[in-house]
Amino acid sequence: MILLDTCTFLWLASDKSKLSRAAEESIRASGEFVDVSAITAWEIAWKHSKGHLDLGMPPRAWFDLARDVQQVREFPITASIALRAAELPRIHNDPADRFIIATALECGIPVVTPDDKIRQYAGIQVIW
Repeated sequence: MILLDTCTFLWLASDKSKLSRAAEESIRASGEFVDVSAITAWEIAWKHSKGHLDLGMPPRAWFDLARDVQQVREFPITASIALRAAELPRIHNDPADRFIIATALECGIPVVTPDDKIRQYAGIQVIW
């Protein structure tokens, strides 16, 4: 089981050339599915609404299509994950990334991400 951060999911769905070799291999080796936090859907829609991300279609349609084509499962945000996200040290102030970090820590799974700030959290496993 691996968890994709938002940019990794975007690149997986739209430009695989941006993925590292280790990222590609871990996704391929993960089996039938890889996971994304439900917060990834929010982050994609938020960036789109601010004009920072052109999807070519409404965010909901893009997310659903990308999720299905790439065989990605949504990992829900539980109360435990939400509380852990709030309890994390203030290394990363991006709320979506804090939920992704908390999800990975709560579940003991690695995050596939190029984000160096995520590597700074104790106990986190990063693949890139």
